[in-house]
Amino acid sequence: MRLRLTALAALGVWAAFASAAHAALFDDEEARKQIIQLRNQVEARQKSIEERLSSIDGKLGQMDSSGQNRVVDLAQLIESLKQDMAKLRGQIEVLSNQTETLERRQKDLYVDLDTRLRRIEQTQTQLQDKMSQGERSAAAEKQAYETALNQFKLGNYQLAITNFQNFMTNFSNSELLPSAQYWIGNAYYAMRDYKSAIAAQQKVVRLWPENSKAPDALLNIASSQAEIGQSNAARETLRTLVKKYPASSASEQAKQRLSQKK
Repeated sequence: MRLRLTALAALGVWAAFASAAHAALFDDEEARKQIIQLRNQVEARQKSIEERLSSIDGKLGQMDSSGQNRVVDLAQLIESLKQDMAKLRGQIEVLSNQTETLERRQKDLYVDLDTRLRRIEQTQTQLQDKMSQGERSAAAEKQAYETALNQFKLGNYQLAITNFQNFMTNFSNSELLPSAQYWIGNAYYAMRDYKSAIAAQQKVVRLWPENSKAPDALLNIASSQAEIGQSNAARETLRTLVKKYPASSASEQAKQRLSQKK
């Protein structure tokens, strides 16, 4: 489950990043369109000024001496137009630089986006591999436990003990460890090896006191103690069971046993 949540979180990060990158690309593309549009307008204005200058130059060639004053005015106008032309060329150069900057920025953004997406894809692949490994491990864990339990049910107690012990070694972090240890104790009890049964069940109570198998383990300890003639110890174990786990089904059985022995 943790791996699945991690995978989902990674997908969420990817989606957010992709959305942000798309927005950035969209903004750059809009800016680029505006620059191109403005540059076209400037170039059109430059063309218009050049046409006007050509027209003025043609008219000047046709003027006689009586038009000298107007020549001066036209010369001033030409100079003004030339200044406008210079400004327009400057604006075109600025716009060209801005376009180049945007193109470089877009290229860098695409490269960065591609790099990050590759990293996310690698992370996602690794998470999927871990999930697959975890699922295979969980299946193997379940199969190993059920194999050992089936041996117990078939009455192959020694084989069940061996299988449960191997299970606890191979799956040392399993949540089924208390149950495996409990069934080891039960197998010893079924084999009438009561001292081994007591030792096995005491391990359950000591290592996993909050587990649901703990009260059952105490009940089995009391049964084993009674079998080897330790009546007082058995009664004390039953009292401990009733006191520590009053709500358990094993506690009800312990109460019945205590009432019968009075």
